[in-house]
Amino acid sequence: MEPLIFFHTSLFKDVGVNMTIVFNTLFIVALLSILSFMASRNLQIYPGRLQNVMEVVIDGLHSLLVDTMGEHGKKFFPLIATLGLFILTSNLIGIIPGFESPTANINTNAAMALVVFFMTHIVGVMTHGIKYLKQFLGPVWWLIPLMLPIEIISHLSRPLSLTFRLFGNIAGEDIVLLVVLLLVPLLVPLPIMFLMIFTSVVQTLVFMLLAMMYISGAMEEGH
Repeated sequence: MEPLIFFHTSLFKDVGVNMTIVFNTLFIVALLSILSFMASRNLQIYPGRLQNVMEVVIDGLHSLLVDTMGEHGKKFFPLIATLGLFILTSNLIGIIPGFESPTANINTNAAMALVVFFMTHIVGVMTHGIKYLKQFLGPVWWLIPLMLPIEIISHLSRPLSLTFRLFGNIAGEDIVLLVVLLLVPLLVPLPIMFLMIFTSVVQTLVFMLLAMMYISGAMEEGH
């Protein structure tokens, strides 16, 4: 038994798997799934507290999506809302002692950024067909050697930007909070916690807005 446990432990270390992040991620997924089920299993005309809170959150996300992408963006609401709820919960859970924010791990953020990246280009091709690829070539043929690498780098930088922006802000917050708790463990960390809540909300909105802008841009007629 001991060699088997050692094998699994060493295997996780070799592939760079942070099991704390994995368990926290699974916990957030389970928590959001349970809350969604409880709020929607018995919908009422006069909602209870949980249904009322969930309706306010979902309606706010829906209004943000429509204002940003327009009516044609409604079909992407499940993706954007899922990203928003998961990122916000992941950001906030790091404030609770004993938990580590999944978004403070670069792998989590890279996975979400890649989903947005591939969705953007899949939507672009589905909307415009092969003409979508013309955006990488520039307005005239003799600019192709210049425009092609510029456009490729520009699009590849999008998932990198989404990944490192969220990772840097949330990981930095967690480190600052940990240091302050070690140095001054009583009332001083409270203002930092309120600032972390504000920053967590802002970073969630930034990720969502950029994702919506990328997908909406792929559908524009300019392509």
